Amino acid sequence: MKTKNENTLQATDKAVVVHESAHLHVRGEATYTDDIPELTGTLHAAVGFAECAYGRIRACDLGAVRSAPGVVAVLTAANIPGDNNCGPVVHDEPLLAEDSIQFYGQAVFLVVAQTRIQARAAARLAHIDYDPAPPILTLEEAVAAESWVLPPMEFTKGDVDTAFVTAPHRLSGSLSVGGQEHFYLEGQIAYAVPQEDASMHVYCSTQHPTEMQLLVAHALDWAAHRVAVECRRMGGGFGGKESQSAQWACLAAVAANATGRPVKLRLDRDDDMSATGKRHGYVYDWQVAFDDDGVLKGLQVTMRPIAAPAWICRVR
Repeated sequence: MKTKNENTLQATDKAVVVHESAHLHVRGEATYTDDIPELTGTLHAAVGFAECAYGRIRACDLGAVRSAPGVVAVLTAANIPGDNNCGPVVHDEPLLAEDSIQFYGQAVFLVVAQTRIQARAAARLAHIDYDPAPPILTLEEAVAAESWVLPPMEFTKGDVDTAFVTAPHRLSGSLSVGGQEHFYLEGQIAYAVPQEDASMHVYCSTQHPTEMQLLVAHALDWAAHRVAVECRRMGGGFGGKESQSAQWACLAAVAANATGRPVKLRLDRDDDMSATGKRHGYVYDWQVAFDDDGVLKGLQVTMRPIAAPAWICRVR
């Protein structure tokens, strides 16, 4: 018979509270989305990704994909019943590309098959003809082209200009912080299960279940109460699963609704890194004004993302 909370350990004379799932983690018993037992009839989805960095789709021949072994359905943007978009702030992130390609690795179509291997094999059989355009690859090119993600903005407090005129000392410089892949240990994954009375239960690895509920409902053109989203635990997110988990949850749900069967969609690591956004690197151009005692009188920092398209933020 246990005499103390199993989540509390005694270390000398102090109680140490451990993570509620620590005992499951160390035993290998913690259940993640991919560990959920699959229901009978579960289908598996794979994404067809663009192999063009920037341009338009001239033609998309998916005949070989549809006739591949095990394939049950092939979905394009035309098969999304609701909103073909999952952009959380700027509404510019299509679930599946319609006619334009914005980046290499953008999702173009979805294959649903009896097994994951069959779905992935079929996705490679597509013949897509692109009309490529010169991509914007550097910060300088983005600024010159005024290719903004958001309009430049400025945050100001106090009379910075006067501080720089009156302060006896000034310094300036520039530093850069490289971009990062979020590199969560558990990749992007969603498992959508149709429920009674035209509803959907979506298991997904997400930092924001409520946002997933709303975006899945929008993609299906349903009221939000018809969608339930569950995430028992997540194998890392670090910001990479706050909004970016939506695309895969929406696609799994659309496929489950189209086939009437449960659908699991799990990205391989290479596809995950290619298709999802990053924590952008920034260049910080700074100027500082200070007095003889080293007291800061004024600071101006211009933040420029290293990756294009550019977004400039100035703090004064």
